[in-house]
Amino acid sequence: MGGIGIWQLLIIAVIIVLLFGTKKLRNLGGDLGSAIKGFKNAVTDEKDSTTKSEADADTLTDNIAAKSEANQKDSKKENSQA
Repeated sequence: MGGIGIWQLLIIAVIIVLLFGTKKLRNLGGDLGSAIKGFKNAVTDEKDSTTKSEADADTLTDNIAAKSEANQKDSKKENSQA
C-alpha cells in the first residue's frame, strides 16, 4: 500500500522516453554527469587550496621566526664586539 512499484517506474520511464527521445535524454545525462564531475573537482580543488594555503602560512611563520632569531643573534654579536 503506497509507494511506487517497479511497474509504475517502468511506465514512467517509457513515457519520458516517448516525450523526450533517447538522443535528448543521452545528452541530458552527459550534461548532468559533467556538471557533477565539475562540482566534485571544484570541491576537491577548494580543499587542496585551503590545505596548501595553511601549509604556506605555516612555512611563512617558520621563516619569519628563523629570521628574527638570526637577527637577534647578529645583534648580540655586534653588541659583544662593540
